[in-house]
Amino acid sequence: MSELKIAELVKHLASSPNRVAINNPNTGNLIYELPQLSADQVKQAVDSAREAQGVWGKSSIDERKAIFLKLHDLILENQNELMDIVQLETGKARAHAFEEVAGGTGSARYFAKIAKKALKPKHTIAGVPFLTKTWVNHVPVGVVGVITPWNYPLALCLLDVLPALIAGNSVVQKSDNQTTLTALAARSLAIKAGLDPKLWTVVAGDGAEVGNAITDNVDYVAFTGSAATGRQVGARAAARLIPFSLELGGKNPLIVLPSADLGKAADILIGGAFGSAGQLCVSIERAYVPAEQKERFEAVIKEKVNSLKLGTSNDFNIDIGTLTGANQLKRVSGFIDEAVSQGAKVIAGGHPLPELGPYFYAPTVLTEVTDQMRLHKDEVFGPLVTVYGYESIDEAVEMANQTTEGLNAAVVGDVKQAKLVAKRIMAGTVNINEGFRATFASLDTPMGGMKNSGNGRRNGIPGLLKYTEAQAIGIHRGLLEFPSRGYQYNRMAPILNLLAKIMKKL
Repeated sequence: MSELKIAELVKHLASSPNRVAINNPNTGNLIYELPQLSADQVKQAVDSAREAQGVWGKSSIDERKAIFLKLHDLILENQNELMDIVQLETGKARAHAFEEVAGGTGSARYFAKIAKKALKPKHTIAGVPFLTKTWVNHVPVGVVGVITPWNYPLALCLLDVLPALIAGNSVVQKSDNQTTLTALAARSLAIKAGLDPKLWTVVAGDGAEVGNAITDNVDYVAFTGSAATGRQVGARAAARLIPFSLELGGKNPLIVLPSADLGKAADILIGGAFGSAGQLCVSIERAYVPAEQKERFEAVIKEKVNSLKLGTSNDFNIDIGTLTGANQLKRVSGFIDEAVSQGAKVIAGGHPLPELGPYFYAPTVLTEVTDQMRLHKDEVFGPLVTVYGYESIDEAVEMANQTTEGLNAAVVGDVKQAKLVAKRIMAGTVNINEGFRATFASLDTPMGGMKNSGNGRRNGIPGLLKYTEAQAIGIHRGLLEFPSRGYQYNRMAPILNLLAKIMKKL
């Protein structure tokens, strides 16, 4: 990506003398220096967005729909450049960058298509039929603050920003410093499609200062990130009595049923565990296999993992890219080295690959992991999966649920049996014969976490309506006056009692 193109994108940020270096994960070399905004500049952005939202909120759904269908086409037309930017900032493989483009086009298309039906006023059953008429309007909340992570900077950006906009809100987005170019590139295409630039502002800066400034000034906060930060965001939003949604981490299990083909199960596990080098909140980190098949499964998964191709290419001949930075390498290495020192056995990987780049780490499979080890229960967020044996389906389900997180899960094997098992797993999404894409790519399906994996849902109609306030309207038809004095209930009470009996029959 040229310096000219980078400068063209960065100029859309507010200016600041404070800058941080943003490096290419593949090489460790400087890409550019990113302005770091202050809390006051964030407040100014929110004020400007609020002014623009006053007009946008009154626009027709058809006007908004046209812009986002145009955006859909622009994403497709510019997909190669978008993938280049995603790879430049994250170091992920081309295939996983393409998944982000697919998520972006899907989001633009889906929310544009469902918006009119989802947002139209809906008539409700009146409390007193014939005498009253009621319906619900969906009113934009105002300014939505969207705080996005670095790991899926295009998909997770558009999956939250677009429904907020099409619901009639304006957006102030805090992107992670590492992936601000991706957010700016997506925004530039939306502006080209016809969106008022003031309706979507991207801000960057210190996580605490800028994130807190967003939460302190907007009308709704959508946060994706760690549970620790999510709790802080939620507490701060709750103190202001504004709504919020949190999509947090996961320690996601996969259960291999006795009926499963082990080769197919291994392929599904690889696809679920090593997408974007495992740096995905819905990645599989734990695999449960029938005890009598565990040794054979480990041999199969070892061969398949060792055949994966890692590298830095901008074409589709690479299976896995690099970790995104030094902190990620330190985190992943720390978890694995500690577990191995405590007795975990390495089936595959287990070491960095500095010959490929400064932050590459071999896709790793561990076994003999005990519940005393940190990585048994904590999310690693890297190219790692641990394999456990089980004696019964009940035991497998119990072990799968023995975690404080409940974001994603998978079950591999006979579909009829897998459906029964899936209902018993405490996770917001469960995929049968797939790792995470079956649900993650289904935009009509609400996605979110149970337990400590967050609250609220993105995608589906709930993922659109969460950016609105439900406003109830009621009309008194005047056919019979409601009583205003106590004695008038002598006449009204028998009528209401009769209506109650009729309504029960109906």
